[in-house]
Amino acid sequence: MSRRPIRAGIRQSNEVFDAPSANRAMAEKLARDSLRRRARRQGLELRHTSYGYALINPARQRLSGRNDLTLDEVAKHLDVSPS
Repeated sequence: MSRRPIRAGIRQSNEVFDAPSANRAMAEKLARDSLRRRARRQGLELRHTSYGYALINPARQRLSGRNDLTLDEVAKHLDVSPS
C-alpha cells in the first residue's frame, strides 16, 4: 500500500492556521521587496546574508562594509543616499 503525496497548499486536518504570524511574514516580505526596488533605483542591490542584509554597489562591494543590516537600517541608508 503506497501513500499518496501531500499536495502543496492543502492543509492537513491537524494543522492550525496562525493569522498573526502569516500577517507578520507577509508584511516583512512586502517591506523587503519594496526596499529591493528602492535600492535598484539607486543602482544598488539588496542581498540577504547569513547575518542580515547587505547593500551591494555596482562594483560588487558592500556599502559600509557591512553584511548584518536590518531592514530598518537598510531603509535609513536608502533614505539618505543620493537618488
